[in-house]
Amino acid sequence: MNKVILMGRLTRDPDVRYSTNDQTMAIARYTLAVDRRGRRDRNDDNQQTADFISCVTFGKSAEFAEKYLKKGTKICVTGRIQTGSYTNKEGQKVYTTDVVIEDQEFAESKNAASGGGGGESFHQAPAESAPQDAADGFMNIPGGVEEDLPFN
Repeated sequence: MNKVILMGRLTRDPDVRYSTNDQTMAIARYTLAVDRRGRRDRNDDNQQTADFISCVTFGKSAEFAEKYLKKGTKICVTGRIQTGSYTNKEGQKVYTTDVVIEDQEFAESKNAASGGGGGESFHQAPAESAPQDAADGFMNIPGGVEEDLPFN
């Protein structure tokens, strides 16, 4: 099975070109900066590193990238890894690895991207009877329920 799921930010605006064969098709290329988690450095315990993943998408998906994606946009993509090779102008063989995007979607709202707040627009408002979230992001458990929890 060859399946890739990534979430990251575009490092630059997508490079979109159109094929020149019988049926014109859009081809979009972009690079995603994907955070690496759990990696520790001896000097800095909280150092966060990123991998820069080359992505390519075709057709309507490429047209979507051209119209809506730009540098810094946080997206979630699914696809597959594809390897290839070509000979450059100097006669050297160059090996490539790309993620061929099958599906792409925004991973944050426009508001969150511009610093205007979180992704509230993606979530349904909680019902009035539901317990409210605490400031630390965890839901408060109603009184008396703690004793019934299996992991107490």
